[in-house]
Amino acid sequence: MFFLWLNLAGTIVFAASGAAAAVAKRLDLFGVVVVGVVTALGGGVFRDVVIGRIPPLAFTDWRYPTAAAVTAALVFWVHAQVFRLRRTMLTLDAAGLALFTVVGTTAALEAGVPWLGSCVIGTITGVGGGVLRDVLTAQIPAVLQREIYAVASMSGATVIVLANYFSLGTIWTSLAAAALVFGLRLLSSWRNWSAPVPKTPKI
Repeated sequence: MFFLWLNLAGTIVFAASGAAAAVAKRLDLFGVVVVGVVTALGGGVFRDVVIGRIPPLAFTDWRYPTAAAVTAALVFWVHAQVFRLRRTMLTLDAAGLALFTVVGTTAALEAGVPWLGSCVIGTITGVGGGVLRDVLTAQIPAVLQREIYAVASMSGATVIVLANYFSLGTIWTSLAAAALVFGLRLLSSWRNWSAPVPKTPKI
């Protein structure tokens, strides 16, 4: 039940993140809902397909697409009162990244995927929705830019894997891993931390 609510929470915040990005691009209601739903469900669909959960939960459990669509529609109608888009999108994206990383890694471990594969699945589950959102709104995906994004997700996935290895897999461990991803993502953005980039050659 805990991971059901964690998954739903991730779905809602990523739907809001995708919808906010679509609102910033001035898409219509249909476009905002589509971007919100794809952002919310994309990472989870990948996770389920890879671990053999066919059909994916997004297509069998009405709560996920419904939560995503309702959230995206609400963002469309109330964004003028609620959103100062840059900061809000960053916070929602960090929350979605954290929640989906934890859920994706845990699901992979429960499906019997070895530790390295579980880290990869957890990371892609976390970053997948954001990548789809950025592609649909004509942005360079954050995971490919200088920002600490995939590294934050991988850090959380590693915590989950280590906790599982040492039989410490508890709700508190999952929350700690999510907090680590969330904190790293926000802190790296505020402090302008980044992975190395190639130097511009002198001409």
